[in-house]
Amino acid sequence: MPQAKHYNMAGEVVGEVELSDAVFGIEPNEVVLHAAIKNHLANCRQGTQSALTKGEVSYSTIKPWRQKGTGRARAGYKGSPVWTKGGVAFAPKPRSYRYTLNRKEKRLALKSALSVKAAESRIFVVDGLKFDEIKTKACASFLEKLGVAGQAMIVTENVDENVIKSARNIPGVETTIATILSPYEIMKARALVVDKAALSKIEEVYC
Repeated sequence: MPQAKHYNMAGEVVGEVELSDAVFGIEPNEVVLHAAIKNHLANCRQGTQSALTKGEVSYSTIKPWRQKGTGRARAGYKGSPVWTKGGVAFAPKPRSYRYTLNRKEKRLALKSALSVKAAESRIFVVDGLKFDEIKTKACASFLEKLGVAGQAMIVTENVDENVIKSARNIPGVETTIATILSPYEIMKARALVVDKAALSKIEEVYC
C-alpha cells in the first residue's frame, strides 16, 4: 500500500499516511494519461486563427499580362495564392478544437496521474491545511519548509479563500479542490500538497 508523509502546519513530519491502493496504487496507464493531457491542451486552444482565401481578398480582376508571348508563366488574376498579397490556399478559419473523453478514461487518467505522484513520493499530506489570514509570505514560507517552493499544487477539501489568495501570487503554485482534479495539472505540478480532509474526499470520490 502506498504511503505519504504526514505534516503539520509548522512543516514538521508527524508520521505517515496510508494511501488507497485503488486511487494511488494502480499501474499508470501511459496511453490514457497522454490522451487526457492532450485533450486538456486541445480544449484550452482558442481556435481564433483566420486568414483570407482567394475568394475573400481584394484584388483587381484585370489579367496581369497577355496569355502568350511574354515568356512568363500564365497568370489570370492577382488574387492567386502564389502571388504576394494573394489569398491563402486552405486558409485556417476559426474552429473549436474541443472534444471529450469518456468517463472511464478520465477516471483512469486521474488515478494514473495520482499513482505516478505517489510512486515518486511527491504527495505531502498536511493536517489542517489553512491560513488564518490572506498572506502570501505565510504560504511561501510553509511551502519552503516542505521543500516544494517551485511548482506545487495545493489541494483543499472545499474552496478556502485564504489559501487561494495566499498562494495565487507565488509563481508555479496552483490551488484546487478535491472534486475537480485535473490529470494535466497534477502532472505539471512538482508536488501535491494535500489537506488530510481533501485526501479522504479524493479517496471517497474516485475510489
